Amino acid sequence: MSAWARENGLVLGQFKVDEKSNEITAIPELLRVLELSGCIVTIDAMGTQKAIAAEIRNADADYVLALKGNHENVHEEVGSFLLDARGRKFEGVEHDYFESVDGDHGRIETRRYWITGEIDWFADRSLWEDLRSFGMVERIRDIDGEVTTETCFFLCSIPPKARLFAEAARGHWSVENSLHWILDVCFGEDQSRTRSGYAAQNLNILRHFSLNLLKRDTSRKCGIKSKRKLAGWDPSYLLSLMGAEI
Repeated sequence: MSAWARENGLVLGQFKVDEKSNEITAIPELLRVLELSGCIVTIDAMGTQKAIAAEIRNADADYVLALKGNHENVHEEVGSFLLDARGRKFEGVEHDYFESVDGDHGRIETRRYWITGEIDWFADRSLWEDLRSFGMVERIRDIDGEVTTETCFFLCSIPPKARLFAEAARGHWSVENSLHWILDVCFGEDQSRTRSGYAAQNLNILRHFSLNLLKRDTSRKCGIKSKRKLAGWDPSYLLSLMGAEI
């Protein structure tokens, strides 16, 4: 399990999930070793837990936590409220709205963001540390004429500002494209069969260090995979990545 800083494009830390445990118990351990003051922490729905929300707020950070079936009642209550409000064009419900449209290679994706601070009706609001708003994202994907729609709901400690919510919600997915995908494609992590002792964990740490160094480098205008090859071919470039004097 890794902590990813979206704006800097860096892995800040990682924590090994024990075989007899799960991410719910590991997430607080990772959060405690990070300096999170002033940050917005986003976590997959598995990490949407009251204790984790409290851990984030205790670190002087904010949270944007996805809701799914693991909190069935909360998901249903918040989802019904937001869908009903949208159906009435949020008449009588103070909210903020933002929309973005992106497209390339035959794909057009429209993202619509709603966020509201009207949460007084929510019976469990006091159980979620400093809960301030509910958010909803609607993603409409048109790929060569085939249209799909996905709607997600969020519990947030941020103020009801749609652009801020959009940056956090969309930025969360950069961990897939900018970390996990690169580790798989450029470093072959998913193909690794290393299992003995601490070898897999140690190699994962080295991959993260290497990725951070390669992303930080601006001397070469090429991708991570090409930079990695170049570092193997050119010792001077390898030393420059590590900050050594040449």
